[in-house]
Order: sequence, then structure tokens, then C-alpha cells
Amino acid sequence: MTYELLQSNPESIVEGVNLLWVLVVTFLIFFMHAGFAMLEAGQVRSKNVANQLTKNLLTWSVGVALFFLVGATVEGLVGGAGLSWQMNGSSSGWVTWLFGAVFAMTAATIVSGAVAGRAKLRAYITYTVLIAAVIYPVVSGMSWYDGGLLAGLGFADFAGGMVVHGMGGIAGLTAAYVLGPRMGRYNEDGSANVIPGHSMTFAVLGTLILAFGWYGFNVGTAATVFSIEEGAIALGDFSYVGRVAMTTTIAMASGAIGAGLISWVKTSKVDTLYVANGLLAGLVGITAIPNTTTWWGAFLVGGLAGAQLPIVFNFVEKRLQIDDVCAVFPVHGSAGVLGTLLYSFVAVDAWAGGANVGFMIDGFVTQLIGVAIITVWTVAATGLIWGALKAVGQARVTPEHEQEGLDVSEHGVETYPEFGSGEGVVADGGTANFTEVTNDD
Repeated sequence: MTYELLQSNPESIVEGVNLLWVLVVTFLIFFMHAGFAMLEAGQVRSKNVANQLTKNLLTWSVGVALFFLVGATVEGLVGGAGLSWQMNGSSSGWVTWLFGAVFAMTAATIVSGAVAGRAKLRAYITYTVLIAAVIYPVVSGMSWYDGGLLAGLGFADFAGGMVVHGMGGIAGLTAAYVLGPRMGRYNEDGSANVIPGHSMTFAVLGTLILAFGWYGFNVGTAATVFSIEEGAIALGDFSYVGRVAMTTTIAMASGAIGAGLISWVKTSKVDTLYVANGLLAGLVGITAIPNTTTWWGAFLVGGLAGAQLPIVFNFVEKRLQIDDVCAVFPVHGSAGVLGTLLYSFVAVDAWAGGANVGFMIDGFVTQLIGVAIITVWTVAATGLIWGALKAVGQARVTPEHEQEGLDVSEHGVETYPEFGSGEGVVADGGTANFTEVTNDD
């Protein structure tokens, strides 16, 4: 005796399961904003924590609204999909839009860590509007739509190693360069001063939340659980999802190890923040290629992405003298570029039956062209926006406000009032004095 679902429709089952899967991983990616908030809050000074948290909240809120109203249409037009794109009023269309939106917002929020401690909130929000509406959609449209320029060349970026993270890291570095360093970051002779963040605990917590959400980012891009083949249900993208999960995990671990080793070699100490950021750099490095990479390639890409972090951060800090507060360029920018360029050298197809040198060279050239085009567009657009804001005096807070802290000057609050100036802002806009209480007993 056999049992079958009464009036079962394979197409309905496949669509329902696939939509459920995409929604679950979309929610995981959204939760990465909690990780970004904690990681960045931990790496800024206590007087700027509320400002950093507000930027993270508004990145999502403002950015997702603009991506809905403008960005998704720009993305479709650049990608050759016209005005119809994917938001067609159907349930699957809305889910597809939301899945794209969480990727867009990840790219946007990366920039906030680079400009921490001195950017005006209005300037940052202005940039968020434009990155969500134009800058990121141009990149994603070129890369992920069939009619896009880079997609037509064969550019490979599975989950956004360059499209999301590389672009975000390069944008952050550009914005930080235009803004200039924080007060006290450099001495007159050009030597750098370390301005430590206020909470290593928050930074590590944020790292682990991001790593958890990254499974939605990478594994979730294998978006179709099932497909229909000859009228029967078959595995869709899940036919290779195991490789994606495996390479993502190995690269994550290797990134932390690589950064820790380089830190130890350089200073005889294992820097905790380097290990945390190295773990993230390993994830960024593999994000463009988790579906094609060999197991040993995952170790190589993740390890190199982690190892380059202390070196690139030192170069940016001391040679370029750019104050990238949360190390967004070495974590997202250079790690994303590295992993994207290594695609053809660690791909399974490159080693099937021996080293396929032609595949490696052709793949590298295509990837290099894609990285170059995305870099030029991102630097030009970001530099133009922040340069214009700087020209009209709206990019950076005043020296007095920077010294006071952005929590008070931009938001009228102190994140830790017990350890602040002794005055806390109350609901009616006035201040309340905190007096010391002693126990005479």
C-alpha cells in the first residue's frame, strides 16, 4: 500500500518550501545588524556609543525604505530587467525583494564603522539614502542580474564578497579619507596614537552574532531547496549547499587563526580584537566563492584573509594615515577583494583532472575586471558625496562637539551617565545632577 498527499501539487510544495527557507535566512541576515551594532559600539569610545547605535538603527530604517522606493528599481534597470524587475505584487516577488534588501542594508551599514566618532548624523544619513538608492543597486544590478555588465562577462560573486562587503569596505575607506582622522589620532610628526574602544566584550559578542547571521548570508544564497524536474520534486540549490556550509565554516575558523598568528608574530601577543576581526575577514574572503571552492581552498582563502588584516590595517593607519575606526577596509574591503580574485585558483573545476591553468588565468582576468569596475564606481560616487558634504561644512561635527562626544552633541544623552560629566539629560530636556551617595553605616 502506498500513501500520497491528497490533491498534492508539486509546484505548490516546492514554492512553499523555497519561500519558507528564503524568509528564514533573510531573518538571519537581518539579525546581523545586531552584530554590527555591538561590534561597532564596542570599538568606539564610551562617549560615542549612542551615536553609533543610532546610526545602525537608522541605516536599516532609512536604507530599506529607499531601497524599496528607488534602489530596487535602479538595480533592475542596471541589470537589464526593466521596470518590472522582481517586485511584481506576488508573494514570491515581495520575498525576493526583501532578500535583496537585507544584502543592500549590510553593504550600507559597513560604512558607519569607518566614520565613527566625527561624522555628522545628517551627513551619514544623506550617504545612506544614496548608497541604498543608487550606489549599491548599480553594483548589484551589474553583478547579479542576467543583463548586467559584469554578469555578462562571467564575473563570479556568489553571496556578495565583493558586491556587498568589498564595496562597503572601499566606501568606508573613501569616506574616512575625506573626513580626516579623529582629533588626537595622529601627532604632528605623523605617528599614530591608539584610541581603544570602550568594550571588548561588546566587540566579541557582535563578532559572534555576525558569524551566526553569516550562515544566512552564504548558505541562504543557495535559495532553492527544491525544484521541479520532469514533473517530480528534485533538489535545487541544495544539491551543493553542503559545500557552501563547509567552506564558510572552515574559512571563518582559518581567518581567526590567521589574524591571531600574524598578531603573535608581530608583537608576541595575540590581540583579541585582531582575532575577532580576523574571523570576520575569513568569512568575507569566502563569501564570493563558497559554492565553488575546494576544502583546502577554504583554509587558504580564510587564512590569507585573516592574515592580511593586521598588515593592511597597519598600512592604512600608518602609511595612508586614514582613520578607519572599526577596521572596515581590512575586514570587508581588502578581504573581499582577495577572496574574489582567488576564485579560479581554488575552484573545484580548476583542479578536476589536474591544474587547469587556462581556467585559472581566464577566471582571474574576469574577476579582476569586476573588482576594478566596482572599485572605481564606489570610490567615485562615495568621494563625490562626502566631498560635497565637506565642501558645504556638513560632513563633520565641530571640534567642540567631537571632544564632548557625539552622544551628547548629536543626541542629548549619555550612554553611561554614571561615569560621564555628572549631568544626565532628562525627559523634559533639562539636566539632572548625579550626586555621590555614601553609606555611613
